[in-house]
Amino acid sequence: MTAPDESAGALSPDDVRAVLTHGELAIEGRLIDASNTTLYAQVCLDAVQLTCVYKPVAGERPLWDFPDGTLAGREVAAYLVSDAMGWDVVPPTVMRDGPLGPGMCQLWIDVDEEADLLAMLHSDEPALRRIAVFDAVVNNADRKGGHLLPTSDGHIFGVDHGVCFSTDDKLRTILWQWRGTPLPDDAVATLTELRDDLVTRLGGSLRDHLTSREVAATRRRVDRLLRSRRFPEPTDGWPAVPWPPF
Repeated sequence: MTAPDESAGALSPDDVRAVLTHGELAIEGRLIDASNTTLYAQVCLDAVQLTCVYKPVAGERPLWDFPDGTLAGREVAAYLVSDAMGWDVVPPTVMRDGPLGPGMCQLWIDVDEEADLLAMLHSDEPALRRIAVFDAVVNNADRKGGHLLPTSDGHIFGVDHGVCFSTDDKLRTILWQWRGTPLPDDAVATLTELRDDLVTRLGGSLRDHLTSREVAATRRRVDRLLRSRRFPEPTDGWPAVPWPPF
């Protein structure tokens, strides 16, 4: 996966979401390494064609700790939080109907094959710091290295957010290098705005995909981060790092 298609780069975020939502969706293949049905597709609207990932709800594997049929909605909710934070962590993602029924549709991201992700993971990369804060907000239970997509313009996207937003503490990530250290000033400012947004506009949008308890738990996590003003640390009783880590 690299930066978005050239046609996507020429569009506004609203236009990208419109194409993803209303365009004709044509499946071209399946990503066989994914645990849930993950399809490589093209979506076309008014002569604009974008490459995307389509994950139908019908292809979700049941999990013991997340309600059946909710993973696609959690992916969309993660995008809504990313968009509200203004950090562009998650590629544009929508819920729509498709050839295999309702599911999430996300803009395909091409990875810069020359990027050294391992070196980045041992650095103080600001983009990864932001993703670590984002993961703490959404309670990401599966931040693997393969879910980080560095692009040729230096940006790093995060994908695969189906196991986020649990009401229990489930943060599991490879991004623990800042644990216990102070949050950057820009993160504190962003979290302060996000806390208010979770009570108003964003909170209402999230309830289309999450339960009220999950939205309330998200706001509590933001409150906790703002009280401590530090990156979270691993908790007892839950694996700190996903397996496999990549």
